[in-house]
Amino acid sequence: MARIAFIGAGSFNFTRKLVRDILTFPLLQDSTLVLMDIDAERLEHVTRAVKMIVDKGKYSAKIVSTLDRKEALKDSDAVICTILAGGVNVWRHDVEIPKKYGVDSNIGDTRGPSGIFRALRTIPAMLDIGRDMERCCPNAVLLNYTNPMAMLCHALQRRCSVKVTGLCHSVQGTSEMLAQWIGAQSKDISYICAGINHQAFYIDFRCKGKDAYPLIREAVQKPEIYNQEQVRNEMFLHLGYYVTESSGHNSEYNWWFRKRPDLIEKYCTHGTGWNPGHYGYCLDEYLRQEKVWRSEVESWLKKGEVDLNCSHEYAAYIINAWMGGEPFEFNGNVPNTNLISNVPEGACVEVPVLAKRQTIAPCHVGALPPQCAALVALNASIEMMAVEAALTGDPTLAFRAIALDPLTAAVLSLAEIKTMVTEMLRKNEAYLPQFKSLAI
Repeated sequence: MARIAFIGAGSFNFTRKLVRDILTFPLLQDSTLVLMDIDAERLEHVTRAVKMIVDKGKYSAKIVSTLDRKEALKDSDAVICTILAGGVNVWRHDVEIPKKYGVDSNIGDTRGPSGIFRALRTIPAMLDIGRDMERCCPNAVLLNYTNPMAMLCHALQRRCSVKVTGLCHSVQGTSEMLAQWIGAQSKDISYICAGINHQAFYIDFRCKGKDAYPLIREAVQKPEIYNQEQVRNEMFLHLGYYVTESSGHNSEYNWWFRKRPDLIEKYCTHGTGWNPGHYGYCLDEYLRQEKVWRSEVESWLKKGEVDLNCSHEYAAYIINAWMGGEPFEFNGNVPNTNLISNVPEGACVEVPVLAKRQTIAPCHVGALPPQCAALVALNASIEMMAVEAALTGDPTLAFRAIALDPLTAAVLSLAEIKTMVTEMLRKNEAYLPQFKSLAI
């Protein structure tokens, strides 16, 4: 019987999805599902939802609901983390302050000024979770879904002994999108994908064993396909390899698309896939959800429309393999122990990983194509600097990491960046206990 803890279980939609996935595996249907959150109201809602899933599926799973993290973690076999440190009304400043200085974000949760400040706030909370796991469930695996993925996992992998990997749905989601574009079925697609989270590249992409890149190049010439993902398709046409995360996100991670209003209008406003590329889209959506989440949750609970089908998220497959079920290969976030030879050693990289009983085994990839490696290595180095700043409480190092961010450097001088970072540090002072001084 597996014991699976959800830390940040109040993430209503995501927790429901992962519970549903887990209970589709016979090995896990009698699991103890421990739901933990610091928000009692959200926890009560998600507990009701999970009970509905268990009841509809007639599963023998046991549900435990708690506000106590150590109680949740005690003797767990697997831990799923979906926390948000500081809340939306704190995160909004990560997006709004840079915008005032000319750094135009779309999502603002992974890298750049907004992602780095989110990391500075979240790393202490993640380390607390890791240390509690060392005491309460040292043999458990930690599956992290919280962003900024690479920086949080890198901090945990440096400072905690627990087995941890970070999970994202962009790799499998993009492979399914590309398969659809070339008229193929997902079961016929195979690939090797590597890089860092949200900026991994398919260095090999095949359909029925044959190189499928010629088919993708042909497909993106069609306006109806090109216009679905303008940023990513531009990157593909010029760099030669397809990147995993959405156009909205990737427009933030480089120099090419968001440094001028005309470029934002041309590439980022209309064709960025699931998330419109305009400034602050994700922030707007989260602020909207803050106002309506209670009514939406109550509506779902009242309707009782429970779906028992498994999604394409990795977590349930990994936990099934970890507990002794069928081995499972996925792309996970792990330390770079020469897995990618031209990305900094020790960086948190996203590579193929094999999960099996009590084992998370990353696979050696080798070198990325040089044009991909240049972009990935720069962002990985910046992330490592930001993590070091968070671990040591060094505001100057945080400034230098942001100063080297491609988009920030494309629109601001060093002096302007210093002024912006100083304002962001002051706004976040209450959430940065590790910083003894905010002076850069």
